[in-house]
Amino acid sequence: MILGLLLSSIAGALISLQNIFNSKVNEKSGKWLTTSIVLGMGFLASLLVGFIIEGKYLFELHNMQPWYWFSGVIGVGVVVSLMQSVKSLGPTYAISIVLTSQLIFALAWDSLGLLGLEKVPFTLKQLIGVSVIIAGILVFKLGKGQVKRVKQVDIIQPKF
Repeated sequence: MILGLLLSSIAGALISLQNIFNSKVNEKSGKWLTTSIVLGMGFLASLLVGFIIEGKYLFELHNMQPWYWFSGVIGVGVVVSLMQSVKSLGPTYAISIVLTSQLIFALAWDSLGLLGLEKVPFTLKQLIGVSVIIAGILVFKLGKGQVKRVKQVDIIQPKF
């Protein structure tokens, strides 16, 4: 369980970092070129690491359903949507909404047993947890307007 918590935390940090990098690349190029660069570099990196770690067993698919092969197409939607949301909402607010949406849909797929997942009963505790997260995002966003900003003053340092 500790390993799962650690890896999940690392994944969250990397996703946030990747979104910031993606939005910076998108400032200098179009969203489709950025998506191609991001997914292309990811493909090359995973292929190289896969060969190093798994060697010739990298391409063993073990009777995998062919429609699972198209998950990379979903990745295109993920990258494009995240870049545009970070661009229009800012990283913190966009990622907050993305993570909440991810949690809600994962909860729905688990509870309904969709996509070959084992069906997990939906509980009041899960509903309260998701509600608290949504309330936190609303407080974060709506409370933002009440922060008073102090005008920045330039301080000139004398040269000696």
